[in-house]
Amino acid sequence: MRDRVILHLDMDAFFASVEQKTFPFLRGKPIGVCGEGRTVIASASYEAKAFGVKSGMNLSEAKKCCPNLILVSLNPAKYIDTAQRVIGILLQFTDLVEVFSIDEAFLDVTNTAHLFEGAEAIAHKIKDEINKELGLTCSIGIAPNKLLAKYASDQCKPNGILRIKREDIPELLKDLPVNKLCGIGERLALRLKELGILTLGDLAKCPIEILLKNFGKNGIRLKNMGMGFDPSPVLPYWQKSAAKSIGHSCTLDSDTSDLTIIKHLLWQLSEQVARRLRQGGYQGKTVTLLLRYSDFTTLSRQKSIKEFIDDGRRIYEISFKLFKYLYQPPRKIRLLGVVVSNLIKGIQQLSLLDQGLPIETLDNLNDRYGEFTIRRSILSTNELSTESKVIAPSWRG
Repeated sequence: MRDRVILHLDMDAFFASVEQKTFPFLRGKPIGVCGEGRTVIASASYEAKAFGVKSGMNLSEAKKCCPNLILVSLNPAKYIDTAQRVIGILLQFTDLVEVFSIDEAFLDVTNTAHLFEGAEAIAHKIKDEINKELGLTCSIGIAPNKLLAKYASDQCKPNGILRIKREDIPELLKDLPVNKLCGIGERLALRLKELGILTLGDLAKCPIEILLKNFGKNGIRLKNMGMGFDPSPVLPYWQKSAAKSIGHSCTLDSDTSDLTIIKHLLWQLSEQVARRLRQGGYQGKTVTLLLRYSDFTTLSRQKSIKEFIDDGRRIYEISFKLFKYLYQPPRKIRLLGVVVSNLIKGIQQLSLLDQGLPIETLDNLNDRYGEFTIRRSILSTNELSTESKVIAPSWRG
């Protein structure tokens, strides 16, 4: 069986690069793209990155790294439009294009590479087209699977192309730290370190029995990663994978310990999560609460119940119990998040709202006239605005 040929495209400093393309006076200057109010850096230009500014960094820390940092407001519509145009370019080379995030995509060119003089030629053509049409740069990794293609694109940023061939894999991974591959974060790397596993070479040599004992079924995936093996297919852009969780998070304009505000926000988040569940035809039985204090200490706790739910009241009741367990008064809170996971699809919601209105009717009205046009009475007594306070958890939706 022949090797697959997978490309991973990663746009370089995407949001920041789009803004620099739009506004020529920003070119060559350190900029950070961020939301309105108190928030974090969503994207930093390479000029800002040279000072140590990173995505996810809070604004005060970013300003310390780069006092001359220019802050630019997020413009989601502009980025979505640009991303769609990038996908249009990719579809010229294969219909197997998986949108991994707003600025990343996988392409399976196993059956089309020969039509364009090979995978490297495709990578160069893509880069040329993106630069010509959009004035932007990207980095492209080429490998026999998605795992290594993404690693390759990370290694050739910015504006590079790197191919990893099958015969290169053992030597490449032998001394590579485990956290260099997508899917092994700090916590998992720490657990592996406790087992004496520091490199992917160590992981490949580790007996599967030890990995299964310590990580359950995930041990199989880890063993495969250690050997540079990833069988996961490239899912076409039109073929959505099933959601694993649905959630919303909220960064407050100012830190607070006011329980009235906190309860209102939890209600608001719970209702939004419930609505997204119903829109997708999902119900879930695990609720997770995320809590971040003003010093950026972040805590989370989850609770699983017997029945599957998609009702905002039940989600709120569980999340508030989790909040009471986690909260350490009088500490002030910066961020709250509510996530529902352990999902099932296709169960119809039969319960009613407090007012006797069917939930489906409520959703239809809010779809037509705007979110929270019709809402529970508890959400009508607070001045907080959903549009300015609640932030979707990711661009992937």
